[in-house]
Amino acid sequence: MDRFLALTAFAKVVEQGSFARAADKLGVSTSAVSRHVADLEAHLSVRLLNRTTRRLSLTESGQAFHERCVQLLADLDEAEGSVRATTLVPRGTLRLTCAITFGIRHLAPAIAAFGAAHPDVSFEIELSDRAVDIVDEGFDLAIRIGGIGSQALVARRIGTTELVCVAAPSYLARHGTPRTPDELSTHACLVYDYLATRDLWRFTDAGGAEHAVRVRGPARSNNGQMLTALAAAGLGISLEPDFIVAPHIAAGRLTPLLPDYRVPAGPINAVYPSRRHLSAKVRSFIDFLAGRFATPDWSLSRSATAPPGRRPRR
Repeated sequence: MDRFLALTAFAKVVEQGSFARAADKLGVSTSAVSRHVADLEAHLSVRLLNRTTRRLSLTESGQAFHERCVQLLADLDEAEGSVRATTLVPRGTLRLTCAITFGIRHLAPAIAAFGAAHPDVSFEIELSDRAVDIVDEGFDLAIRIGGIGSQALVARRIGTTELVCVAAPSYLARHGTPRTPDELSTHACLVYDYLATRDLWRFTDAGGAEHAVRVRGPARSNNGQMLTALAAAGLGISLEPDFIVAPHIAAGRLTPLLPDYRVPAGPINAVYPSRRHLSAKVRSFIDFLAGRFATPDWSLSRSATAPPGRRPRR
């Protein structure tokens, strides 16, 4: 027995006062409605309706059950309406994860702006440089720099970033300015542990030729902001995303190096589990980010160096 169909048929028969009229409203045969009601009575082991050739009436048990049945169906309609509304109007809690530095510097202002426009949306945010499993850990969305992780996930590019080779003016005054990637092998370099090639830095010149150099130095870290701070303090040369180093370059704390070498910009992706039944809160937020980051405030001039192949998550 389909309990939902049985409850619906019973409620409609009582509302219409007739099996035939109930069948007409439901778009099924009279025999089908009669069978659903009979199955319900058999399931409950109680008579719900008194039937005569002239009229139908509720038994005492039927009266009590009908009141609960109507309320149950109304609650179900309300629940379905609420869920459908979330696919049309942004509302509810959006759980997302993002790398620490990008999250604090760029995602936080974006969330504040989106929240002001959509007050029915709240956020639960986890900032982490680890590879979060958004499916197993129940996240709606991840903002990732470079690779998206599992091929089962869906990604939409919302922006781009470049890696920039930088050093402090104080470091360059002491050790000189490298003019080619090969010269980096004689310098103190600060290595990001999550870079796909780690201590092998790759560049491309204006003619498209690749230049790879093995680097080493006094510090390595899993956080780009830490390495940038060390570079700004004069400890060595760092290869970091423009969204981290741009403010330091603008302030004169860091100088971009190797202007004649670069590689294509890498993606910043909004990553989510499935294209199917994407909620309005997620869809609207991704659209908002794509518009906001289309012309990012962290972008440097085209003369800056750019990232190697597969970008790290930061």
